[in-house]
Amino acid sequence: MSTALIASSEHLAKGRAPDLSEVEFGLMIAGHAFDRWIVRCMAAAGLPDLTSNDVMVLHHVYHRRRAKKLADICFTLNVEDTHIVNYSLKKLERLGMVTGERQGKEVFYAATDEAERIIQRYVQIREECLIEGLQAAAGTGLEVTRQLANTLRALSGLYDQAARAATSL
Repeated sequence: MSTALIASSEHLAKGRAPDLSEVEFGLMIAGHAFDRWIVRCMAAAGLPDLTSNDVMVLHHVYHRRRAKKLADICFTLNVEDTHIVNYSLKKLERLGMVTGERQGKEVFYAATDEAERIIQRYVQIREECLIEGLQAAAGTGLEVTRQLANTLRALSGLYDQAARAATSL
């Protein structure tokens, strides 16, 4: 019994791995949905007009409540272009969400008390809107999300390796 592919690009589904085209399509639409979700959740928490990059940078700066330097933020978020993260940091600094403190040649960024308040509200909204839906969905649960997280990390490494290989062609 064959399954019809919804592939995002028919020409990609004709190769040796047609199911990979399905995965890539799923990643694209899930990525857009995720970006939309985090931006709207942050707006509901009281911080509108952020991009998904801004939201991810803020969450990471707040992570473990330790100041972080630009290079480390970029590395953790897997962003090659430091200007993208730097732009978000400057925007968040103007909004009073992060502060930058120079230590030698580096600037270390930390979340402010106001950012903590906003992030705690984000956590509440996430629990209400997302987690309850995840737990209510048939056939899903915490074990599935753990497996998916591991798979996504593995795919990230695979695509990073392929990107490096493509650069050398």
